[in-house]
Amino acid sequence: MKLLRALLVDDEQLALDRLHGFIDDIGELEVVGTASTAREAKDAIEQFRPDIVFLDIQMPGGSGMALASDLPIDDRPEIIFVTAFEHFAPDAFDVEAADYLLKPVRFDRLRQALTRARRRIKLAETERSSAGVDQSGNDYLKEVWIATRGGQVRLEVGMIDWIEAAKDYVLLHTSTRSYLHRVSMNSLEAKLDPRELMRVHRSAFVRPDLVERLERPGKGSLNLVLRDGAIVQVGPSYVKEVLGRLGAKQD
Repeated sequence: MKLLRALLVDDEQLALDRLHGFIDDIGELEVVGTASTAREAKDAIEQFRPDIVFLDIQMPGGSGMALASDLPIDDRPEIIFVTAFEHFAPDAFDVEAADYLLKPVRFDRLRQALTRARRRIKLAETERSSAGVDQSGNDYLKEVWIATRGGQVRLEVGMIDWIEAAKDYVLLHTSTRSYLHRVSMNSLEAKLDPRELMRVHRSAFVRPDLVERLERPGKGSLNLVLRDGAIVQVGPSYVKEVLGRLGAKQD
């Protein structure tokens, strides 16, 4: 089994020693570094590129929760929070942490958290390798793994009708339901086949085949009305390209 690289972050040395001892007993992790503040943790993540970060929440100079929220979405290690406080748990899962351990950490819960993190890492690797290659040699995403409270579900890109930004997340709309997924719009644009889902706004992608009619609410503005009645605004800088793609008359 491949050893995963771990970073331990806590301002209490006893907590670090306990965690390090359990990890040594499990034998599935290589501890690449430790940190005692959020600033040190950020620097260590950039330096060591760990697979997993065991992260305290309340530390001098900054919150572990804030640090996790600020890490790049598409290149972030799995986060396992380790804290003495229960009430941060909802926030932990809002930032898609792999697990949430209460101090003093129990060996069985640590092993369970590690199993969960390893599973998530494997799923992410599967997602990256599932991209198909078109004739021009570009890699395009064929499916997306959506994180849920109970695990993850797989969504085929071909089922997505349109996408809209929602702060740090995106909403993936299908004909039956919508899925909340943590990824940036620019990252999606690099991974999606533009023939399937074209970007029409800095906050939206649309499947061209589903555009039923165009609306022009004002000079220079353009809305797309989809088959299911959804109305998607086209960004000013995208209007010419979108009209050309749809074969519609330009002003």
